[in-house]
Parts: sequence; structure tokens; C-alpha cells
Amino acid sequence: MGATLIAVTLGPWAATIAVSVALVIQSLLFGDGGVLALGANCFNMAFVAPFVGYLIYLLIVKLKGNKPIAAAIGSYIGINCAALAAGTELGLQPLLFHAANGTALYFPYGLKLAIPAMLFAHLTIAGIAEAVVTGLVVFYLQRVGEDNILYRASGNLRGLPQ
Repeated sequence: MGATLIAVTLGPWAATIAVSVALVIQSLLFGDGGVLALGANCFNMAFVAPFVGYLIYLLIVKLKGNKPIAAAIGSYIGINCAALAAGTELGLQPLLFHAANGTALYFPYGLKLAIPAMLFAHLTIAGIAEAVVTGLVVFYLQRVGEDNILYRASGNLRGLPQ
């Protein structure tokens, strides 16, 4: 997804815009995620993931942590928080929207199935891949002397609490 990587390099608000644009392109050109789910997808992937990942990154860096490790941990937690939000939204559908006889209208699986299904894939595969890629890119930026490109390295949090 790259949300935390963008947040670490350009800032969390820029990440929100960048991931939202990518999601709009995916939904309109490829039908991926769908237009009707665009709001929920933008909230989960373009807001929750970059802000959670970036705040975890900041916390670890303030505690004198290694920036690539901090970015990797932040991206792992960020993508899993986004997956938890998506699982919760999907799992609430049968409780909120059902026919008079109790049949779910939109999504038939409740919280007990939706949340573990979303988290299993993200905790085991997607989150690890996200963490490895994010950590390696930040490591590469430090290695080639482009550490100043990292958003926090400039010392400017642009409105976020220090």
C-alpha cells in the first residue's frame, strides 16, 4: 500500500492525498474496490494507515530508534489498523442493515468472521511485506545520503503535536 512510506517521506497529509488519488484511479479505471466503497477505502487506507503508521514512526524515532526500523514497525501497525477498521466496517453491516426477517442486505458475515479474515492476511503476509519494503526504502534513503528527504528529518511536523 505504501501509505506509511509516503507519510514518512512527505508527511501524513500528503500521504492521505496520494493514497486517495491512487484509490480513485483504481476504482474508476480498474474497478478495484468499487466506486461505492471509495469513501470507506479512503478512510481506511488513506487516513488510518498513514496517520497511525506515521505516529508510531515518530514515537519510535523520538525514543532514539532507528529510522528504517521505526518506519517498518509503523507501516506494519498502520496497515493492520486499516485492516481492523475495514473488518469492523464490514462486520457491522449485518447488524445495521438487514431485512425484516433478519437476513443481511449487503454483507452476510458478522464481526466474528470479518475481523479475523481481514487481520489474518494482513498480520501474516501483507503487513510483513509492507514492513520489509518500507524499512528497505527508508534504509536506502539513509544509505545514499538522502536522509533529509524524510519528513521528520526536516524537523517540521506541520501542525502535528510534538
